[in-house]
Amino acid sequence: MARVFVYGTLKKGQPNYKHMINTAKGLAKFQGRGRTVEKYPLVIAGKYNIPYMLNIPGTGHHIAGEIYSVDEQMLQFLDEFEGCPDMYQRTLMRIQVVEWEGKGGAAEARAAADSVLECFVYSTATYPPEWVGLPYYDNYDSSGKHGLSYVLRESR
Repeated sequence: MARVFVYGTLKKGQPNYKHMINTAKGLAKFQGRGRTVEKYPLVIAGKYNIPYMLNIPGTGHHIAGEIYSVDEQMLQFLDEFEGCPDMYQRTLMRIQVVEWEGKGGAAEARAAADSVLECFVYSTATYPPEWVGLPYYDNYDSSGKHGLSYVLRESR
């Protein structure tokens, strides 16, 4: 099993969360909520209003998201879904645990909260330079105040 940190449309309540719970694509077990240890720019870009974490460490915000434990089948699905390695690149990043729901008792939950984990994250180093000038967010919501509604693949 691998740990994956999702910050965009794959989070609970977001347009592509359905893929995270579709066991035909593999297994993804929600472990908890976290945020990036380093700051990164999170922008909403392109004609489909897709959230992108730009791989520019030290710029932007600590990005909020969810930590999942995924099997190899789900990891392969996510690579394909995220257009890895062309659109996004899967890299290891340090994620600070904010809230933990993983297995174990209350003691483990307390120990896990505020700890730092290495998780795979789909960020991008292949973006148009003008994206650096877009507004930066710390927590993505497809129906947020930004008014940039995500366009589902099946609607493109």
